[in-house]
Amino acid sequence: MAYRIITQVVLVGSRVLGRAFAEAYKQASASSSYQRAQAKAGNPVGGGTASGRANLSSGMTLDEACKILNVKPPHQNGGQAAAAAANMEEVMDRFKRLFDTNDPKKGGSFYLQSKILRARERIEAELRPHMEKAAQEAEVNAGWSPKLYKDR
Repeated sequence: MAYRIITQVVLVGSRVLGRAFAEAYKQASASSSYQRAQAKAGNPVGGGTASGRANLSSGMTLDEACKILNVKPPHQNGGQAAAAAANMEEVMDRFKRLFDTNDPKKGGSFYLQSKILRARERIEAELRPHMEKAAQEAEVNAGWSPKLYKDR
């Protein structure tokens, strides 16, 4: 008789958990599709700007990353490749100094060191398209010169 009660408890419990997980999945799916639709429409959720949105991989906003490394936010205007390169040099200098300062072997904090690393990655992700565009423009301006290899 006890095995029937235990079996019924297990079955009812698994049904309840299954329904809860199914409902949570539906809500998460609806939320992500809503956020994608808002991003495509140009209306970021929460009313922020493009630089205020968090990066999906790091979960850190550009403003937060700039505050962590104490650098100015990169400009969103196109055609400022030199400014982007100068800003990236400043970011790397600040990153190296802060990363070394917070080394756990020297009594620093691993948590702060990881936040500094994520901040650098977030700023790099923001500046990467500008740097690639600048490299392409420089290549176009220099002209196409094929690499010739001579046979021996």
